[in-house]
Parts: sequence; structure tokens; C-alpha cells
Amino acid sequence: MKREIVYDYLGITLGSIFTAIGLVVFLVPNKIASGGISGLATVVYHLFNFPVGRTILVINVPLFIIGVKVLGTKFGVRTLYGILVLSLATDYLVPYLPVLTHDLLLAAIYGGVFVGTGLGLVFRFKGTTGGTDLVAQLVNYYFNISVGKALLMIDFCVIFSAAIAFNAEVALYALIALFITSKAIDLVQEGFNISKGAFIISDEDREIKEEILHKLDRGVTVLEGKGGYTNSDKEILLCIISRSEVTRLKNLVYNLDQEAFLIITDVHEVLGEGFNESMVRRSE
Repeated sequence: MKREIVYDYLGITLGSIFTAIGLVVFLVPNKIASGGISGLATVVYHLFNFPVGRTILVINVPLFIIGVKVLGTKFGVRTLYGILVLSLATDYLVPYLPVLTHDLLLAAIYGGVFVGTGLGLVFRFKGTTGGTDLVAQLVNYYFNISVGKALLMIDFCVIFSAAIAFNAEVALYALIALFITSKAIDLVQEGFNISKGAFIISDEDREIKEEILHKLDRGVTVLEGKGGYTNSDKEILLCIISRSEVTRLKNLVYNLDQEAFLIITDVHEVLGEGFNESMVRRSE
């Protein structure tokens, strides 16, 4: 258990440093304020020359205290630790690295990748860096606005303030950085090894099920369904396959039933037999 806690804090530390690299090497020097407390700190830095890390700390610590008082202790030590590491890394560790580009598009892309990867690592190891998550939950508590809408409103306000402080073009690049950050967070949390999920509706469901079990060597789950037009009961087959098995599955299904209805969708992470192990650890 102690080893798991150490790994968690190492992951939060690494993620916070990655986030700081994205801010200091790419986003802040190019005035790209891509939402959140760090975006607001970017605006403050360029207007008043106040260090980004200290701005993050000055804003986050009171929010953390209010959050604990209003919403309880669920934010915990890890949130405070994430805030401190991000603030210190931004001001004292990362500034020794050079600014790699002044091209706004490259800065938005790579800044978004670094910040998103860093935050994804922090979240994956059960931490946070405070910021707009805290603000959004406080807004939800006091004004009954959903957390998702509150986050969107906060990010919009930060980017709008950047458009006023700098110019509209920089704000547009900030939107690109925000989008890439969001996607990078999802990739780190959900996994890079994208599998495929297949839903199959067919009158030959038993034969298809046997073929999948024995020829593809994949498991099949049988779901109960009902046709909306015919009102007849149907069995829906669900199976998870790798990308390399998609063509084999299609051929298998349509060789048995040309009229089969087949839906194939992306599955970002699969835990269990036959698929890759995950970083998820069970609590004792």
C-alpha cells in the first residue's frame, strides 16, 4: 500500500512537471492563455509581470481552503500537493529550459500536448492541480450550474480576457491549445491502445456467436433487444476485438448473414483477459 502511494505521488509530480513545461516552454511566452487558472496566470504575467507559478498558487490556495470548508475534505492532500508542485516547477524548475518556438500554431499544439499529458498523468494517479475543477464545483454548489457548463464558462471567460488583453488571433490559438489539451487528457486516462467494440444484430446470431468464439477466439456477450418497427425480440451480440480483427469479423458475419446489422465503434481501454494490462490498481 505504501509503495502504491509513493507511485501515485511520483505520477502526480511527473504530471505537474509536464504541465509546467507546456506552460513555460510553449504557452506563456507566446501569450496563449488556454483556459483555466494557468490561462489566467498567463494574462496576469504579461500585464503585470507577476510570476505564473505564484499566481497559480495565490489563486488556488484560497480556492482549496474554501472548497474544503464548503464541499468537504474530498480534495485532500493530493490536490494541495499537485498545486504546490505545479507552482514551484513553473517558477523555479522549468524556467531553465529554453523557449522552443514563437510560431503560435506550433506553440498551441505542443503546449496543448504537454499540458494535456501532464494533467492526464495527474488525474490517472488520483490527483488534481486544483484550478477550474474547484471553481466549477463551487459554482455548481452555489448556483446549481452543472460542473461541465461551469468549466466551459470559466474557460470562455479566460480566453475572452486574453482576447481583450492581447488580441483575437492569440485567443483563437488558445482555443486550439484547449482542444488539444482536452484530447491529450482523454488519451492518457483512457489509454492509447484503441480496441473496437462490435454490436451484431442477425437472424443467424447463434451461428455467428459460435464462429466468433471458436474462429476469432473472442468472448461474446448476448444482450436482449427488441425491434422498434417489428416489435420482435432480438438477441444482440457484443464483442470486443483488436483493430486487426475488424476485417475478419466483417467477413465472418456477412458470410453467414448478408442482412446482418453490424455496428463497430472505438473502445479506448479494455481491462480483462485477452487485452493489455492497465495502470489501474486495486485497493486492498
